[in-house]
Amino acid sequence: MLLHCVVLCSLLAVVAVSVASAYPLVGVHPLDEKYFESDVIRCKDGSKYFTRDRLNDNFCDCLDGTDEPGTSACPNGKFYCRNIGSSPKFVYSSRVNDGICDCCDGSDEYESSISCPNTCIMGGNVNYIYKPRTNLKPIDRKLGSTTFPKESNTILNLQDMVKNLQGMKLVFALQLVLIGFLVILWMLRSRARSKRRRKNVPLNRSAN
Repeated sequence: MLLHCVVLCSLLAVVAVSVASAYPLVGVHPLDEKYFESDVIRCKDGSKYFTRDRLNDNFCDCLDGTDEPGTSACPNGKFYCRNIGSSPKFVYSSRVNDGICDCCDGSDEYESSISCPNTCIMGGNVNYIYKPRTNLKPIDRKLGSTTFPKESNTILNLQDMVKNLQGMKLVFALQLVLIGFLVILWMLRSRARSKRRRKNVPLNRSAN
């Protein structure tokens, strides 16, 4: 009897593990995990129902993407990045397994050809800036970089030009101030000379 119980428990455990692996809750918010536990699940927009074997099967059954939280099948779906150690966030499902690391924990590339490093403990997506994602070199795609070398050089050159222009403006302003000071000084000296001449003219006339 005890042997039968052990065998039955083992079979149940295997079945539970196989079911869990068949319906992975990838890209699901922790608060929504219970929502996907039933055998028949309703789309969140209320449009229809789907069975649990259609969860993350890479086919869009719900218009709002309820059934595909962990794939890119639904255009309106969103993938949840847990990002433990940093800030959790949602990304569009179209970015799942696209070869670019959008989640700092790399969870959005679980079936991708690249391996995303976990950068969450280093701040991860806190200062992440998303830019256009086309024509990226392989090394840039692996690191999640979205800046082009030529564009970065152009930006640096523009920044240098702006700094040079600012420096030239400062020099020009100083030159204007210096010229204005010299003009004022010249005018004051001219007035002083004219006053002296006026004082000397009556003295010379009276002497004659």
